[in-house]
Amino acid sequence: MVELRSLAGKKKTGVEISRMDSTTRVASVELHSHAAVRKTRVELSSAIVGSGPKNNIVYLEVFATTVCCSLEIIEPHVDIHGGRQFSVRGPELLGKQTTIINDANNSTTTTPPHVVLVPLFAQGHIIPMLDMARLLAQRGVLVTFITTPVNASRIKPIIARVHESKLPINFIEIPFPCAEAGIPIPLGCENFDLLPSPELFLNFFDAIRLLSHPLEQRLRDLVPLPTCMINDMWNLWTANVARSLSIRRLVFHGPFLYYRALVLTDDHDDDVGQSFKVSKAHSSGWSNMPGFEKIRDEVLHAAETVDGVVMNTLDDVELMFVEAYKKVVGKDVWTVGPLCLYDKDDDFSARIVRGNKTAVDQEKLFGWLDSMEENSVLYVSFGTLTQMKVGETLEIGSGLEASGVPFIWVIKDVEKSPAVEEWLEGFEKRMSLRSIVIKGWAPQAAILSHKSVGGFVSHCGWNSTLEAISNGVPMITWPQIADQFLNERLVVKFLRMGIAIGVKKPMFYFGEDEISVSSSDVERAVRGLMGDGQEAQERRIRATEIKGKAIKAMEEGGSSYENITMLVEYIKHA
Repeated sequence: MVELRSLAGKKKTGVEISRMDSTTRVASVELHSHAAVRKTRVELSSAIVGSGPKNNIVYLEVFATTVCCSLEIIEPHVDIHGGRQFSVRGPELLGKQTTIINDANNSTTTTPPHVVLVPLFAQGHIIPMLDMARLLAQRGVLVTFITTPVNASRIKPIIARVHESKLPINFIEIPFPCAEAGIPIPLGCENFDLLPSPELFLNFFDAIRLLSHPLEQRLRDLVPLPTCMINDMWNLWTANVARSLSIRRLVFHGPFLYYRALVLTDDHDDDVGQSFKVSKAHSSGWSNMPGFEKIRDEVLHAAETVDGVVMNTLDDVELMFVEAYKKVVGKDVWTVGPLCLYDKDDDFSARIVRGNKTAVDQEKLFGWLDSMEENSVLYVSFGTLTQMKVGETLEIGSGLEASGVPFIWVIKDVEKSPAVEEWLEGFEKRMSLRSIVIKGWAPQAAILSHKSVGGFVSHCGWNSTLEAISNGVPMITWPQIADQFLNERLVVKFLRMGIAIGVKKPMFYFGEDEISVSSSDVERAVRGLMGDGQEAQERRIRATEIKGKAIKAMEEGGSSYENITMLVEYIKHA
């Protein structure tokens, strides 16, 4: 019998290794928890075989429980501080985190820092938190990422890449309470973009709140226990979970800093960096939607109790607002973006699978892009949550056709009404030589990084804005909701790398049959952005300069790189 010990050196009751083959060094492990055997998948970080006379003590760090799982203990290649370092593999092993035992005094190092990431279940919020999870894991932090069955299936390629890379990231799927919140079950609506109507947005927030108890229970079962939590700004319910577990809680903000300062202060003066006029309709985003006032108040209250703020932005883009924002919140603030540049050195396939399964033939798409001239193609996409009306879709198409510019146009599944489908049939035939229409999810990060793409018509979601900045792609701004009008202000007025399409108010202020932009507006903006005039050339130069700053920020020694280092140190000492 081989004795199993915890990292602290104490024998674990209810846990034993039933077989240890000294030749093959494979142990069959049976783990019990709370007097009951639990059949869950193995999520083990490491095993250390001690170097005592009998060499029969296995130090095992357990993230979940299982029954009779074989673990292969691999002989070390290096000695560290006089200790022996071993890796471990298993059939369902999700990650690897090495622990070291010292031969001299049979002591172990402290357990790795363990952070829990809780994203809002919307693709624009999940994707950057996945990037952050991998960045933290690369720096030696054990990460537990919270998701649901449907959302996990949508990021399956990313999860697979994480497992292949052996990064210490554990994905926990929690069943989503659709029925309890009045959301149609058959539709699998576990993500904002899967909701059939914006009228269910409030129901979705109600459903998310119901995750509080099951999340707390799952986290209590983890070994080692989490020491810190980073939650999306809209997951305000996690405050009670963190408080119950007595762990630090940081909040992750996607919108750029000036927007956050406005939401916190409801003021537009010099306290937030620079004075300029912003209408109330543009300043507070979601909170101005009918019924969202209470949620805004709850978000502000939850913000008062956080221990710090993590921002997906970079100092060089928002330098005028960073220190001012710190003054407003009075807490530690780490600017760690653009997180989308995490994959900049990865192979091209990583960017293609970023976020969801693509709805287009990849070979056809990128073969077509390869055939186009540099900076000649316009990319048109409005994110995952906004839904264009039938009339707006037709106006966009007519404007693109009249512009004479090659383009890739993304139309979401929810926008494919019979009227749109019928119209597109003739449109695609006419535009077949100079366009690709993608109906569904598009590999946006990969498209924007292609040298042929020279412009981006966008709703100005912060992820899309950062992806444009990171790839040096000038923008046509068409904001819809939330922080997008202020993102437009940043792109057009401060960075001067975009043209405004001319929308003046959020989409929920328009009548049912009211069209916000005409085909002539689209044609004018496209010609202005993609043309050869002096202003267009100057925008391209500025976009290229800002791209350089973004890349430098994420490289070793850059501002965001150093802030990630400081964030890791904070988590280690939480």
